[in-house]
Amino acid sequence: MNDLIEIKNAARKAAFERRKGAFDAGLGSAALLSSVLAGYRGVPLSGFMPIRTEISPLPAMEEAAAHGPVGIPVIRGAGQPLVFSQWEPGCELIDGPFGARIPATETLITPQILIVPLVAFDRNGGRLGYGGGFYDRTLEGLRANGPALAIGFAFAAQEAEDLPLEPTDQPLDMMITEREIIEFS
Repeated sequence: MNDLIEIKNAARKAAFERRKGAFDAGLGSAALLSSVLAGYRGVPLSGFMPIRTEISPLPAMEEAAAHGPVGIPVIRGAGQPLVFSQWEPGCELIDGPFGARIPATETLITPQILIVPLVAFDRNGGRLGYGGGFYDRTLEGLRANGPALAIGFAFAAQEAEDLPLEPTDQPLDMMITEREIIEFS
């Protein structure tokens, strides 16, 4: 294993521990996320179905779905970008890859705003994900074809300094926690 992989794995482990502490303390709130998304009503959006100890964007997604299409990511396979299947509150869900729930009936949408899950983030728009590169490939492709606003959503406790980033890592445009909204230039 090379040094960068070991450094990333150590950063993920520390971030997972901080995230679990925030989750166990019940710190999650999507209120600030909802307030930001209210300014983009009707714009195609992707959220995510929280897994394990992730902060839940579901309240904000439910509000957004009343005004326009909301999708959730579907993994097609290793090395491929994500696709997004339309989600509505109460729709039938099935188990997808990695334990994430996906709509039972697939209707694909192309989001212009993506609520991005993550393991750790920094104050420069850096994001450390789970290591599969799915969001990096997806954001790169979407941004090549038009506007795509990447909004990280996580507990404030997931903030880190000196993230081990690579040139292929796609930056966030904005980061929202239960405490604050951070915009990147």
